[in-house]
Amino acid sequence: NIDVKFPLGVMTVVTGVSGSGKSTLVRDILYRAMVRHLGNPCDAPGLHRALGGDLNRILAVEFVDQNPIGKSSRSNPATYLKAFDEVRRLFSEQQGARQMGFTPGYFSFNAEGGRCEECKGEGTITIEMQFMADIVIPCEACHGQRFKSDVLEITYNGKNINDVLNMTVNQAVEFFGESSDSICRKIVRRLKPLQDVGLGYIKLGQSSSTLSGGENQRVKLAYFLAQEKPEPTMFIFDEPTTGLHFHDINTLMDSFNRLIAQGHTVIIIEHNLDVVKCADHVIDIGPEGGELGGNIVAAGTPEEIMACDASYTGHFLKEKL
Repeated sequence: NIDVKFPLGVMTVVTGVSGSGKSTLVRDILYRAMVRHLGNPCDAPGLHRALGGDLNRILAVEFVDQNPIGKSSRSNPATYLKAFDEVRRLFSEQQGARQMGFTPGYFSFNAEGGRCEECKGEGTITIEMQFMADIVIPCEACHGQRFKSDVLEITYNGKNINDVLNMTVNQAVEFFGESSDSICRKIVRRLKPLQDVGLGYIKLGQSSSTLSGGENQRVKLAYFLAQEKPEPTMFIFDEPTTGLHFHDINTLMDSFNRLIAQGHTVIIIEHNLDVVKCADHVIDIGPEGGELGGNIVAAGTPEEIMACDASYTGHFLKEKL
């Protein structure tokens, strides 16, 4: 029996103590109801009477959580942002590759052809142990380089495909940015959003399973920034600052502002006061957790939340503002 308004085209932060009903409201009701409204399959939304307002102003909805970006150990940031497609195309256009008849597929470690068949492009061999943890050792055939030797002989500006996969995002942007080639410009354009969200230090070929939850979430954010979606989208983030340094939080806020500048709507479930104080609109749920939660304590600008004596968030915001 509550009414909640989510303004469009701005950043709304949903706050409250743990167990107050933030995720239930935003993920279980708003997100799922929006997905169904847009005609897409989704789990049944939580109990609510109606979803109203300027629904025609939102053409897509994205829930960005901290789950890994890929199901397998083969997925990595470069493939997720489609930058690796262009890298493979670049290598297949080199003189040596043309003479050997190497197509872009030969430079993929997921397909037969150029990959090392001993380790199937993994670069490592896993030895299963019955009563202990599995042992992972570098592949003896390719020495962890993932590809056959004749594929590794194809180079671009002195670097082979394995060298490129071992570059950090910052190194790759610098390396490909020196060229005026149209493919190189495309690679830089696809990698730049990773730099913008503060992930310039991760390697292009780094397995998604080695990324933290916060890093996975920022890779997804980079993906959406790279899309430059023309249709107005509602982006929902679930605690995006978990485990982040305050410098990374500033970078994250810049990325949110870019989404809003592109005409999108950003809704964040968050405890972090550095994010709450930057919000255009705050919805504080509570007042307590569990049975005593689920009510709107206050809604409005951070200053209005601060003026509400019943709001725990407002009490702590006073120190920040």
